[in-house]
Parts: sequence; structure tokens; C-alpha cells
Amino acid sequence: MTGRRSDRPLVPAYLSTGGVARPSRNSLERLSVLTGRGPVPAELPAAQRSLLETLDGGSLTVVETAALLELPVSAVRVLAAALIDQGLVNARPPVPYAAQPDPDLLKRVADGLRALKLQ
Repeated sequence: MTGRRSDRPLVPAYLSTGGVARPSRNSLERLSVLTGRGPVPAELPAAQRSLLETLDGGSLTVVETAALLELPVSAVRVLAAALIDQGLVNARPPVPYAAQPDPDLLKRVADGLRALKLQ
């Protein structure tokens, strides 16, 4: 008899969502930013509690949260949508590319600040 051939979890990811396959809202994208909104209620299922604890004290994208929890993005979207519906998590859409600062401008500002520091 051989052991496990991969590092896949023994429990399928859809069980972490309570068997729910689709999020209650379609607005959550891979780069949507999630932020926890306070204390973690004790009565939450373990996967939702883990997600809230991961967000404690900061914000993460859906993809980052999925990586930290070692769950598929689709499962995290389901969990996050349930927590948003309960008012325990805020989500905002990703910053559009057009609204992001120009990297060349940021480099010139950083170079200017370094030059001031050296004087």
C-alpha cells in the first residue's frame, strides 16, 4: 500500500463551504479586497472563522486569502460572500489599471527623495 501521492488535502474544498458551490454575489473578483469588520463570532463555521482570523488587522485580496488558507479561490469567494451577507466582511473592487499611479513617476519621486536624503 502506498501513501498519498500529493499534498492535496484529504477533505475536498467544497466541504469548507458547507456544500455551497456558488457565491451569493457575483461582484467578488480574484483581486477584490476583503477587510474584516470586528470580532469573530464563536458560532461561525470553522472555515469562515479562519477567513475572518486571516483578515484580522488588515486587508487582503481574494487570491491572497485563498493562498493563506490553502483553499481554491472559488471556495474563498463563497466563504467571503457569506461573511459579507452577515456584515462581518467588507469588500471593494480592485483598483482599475487606469487609476493606478504611473510606475515611472513613482520611480522618479523615490529617486528624488533618496537624493534629498543623501544631502
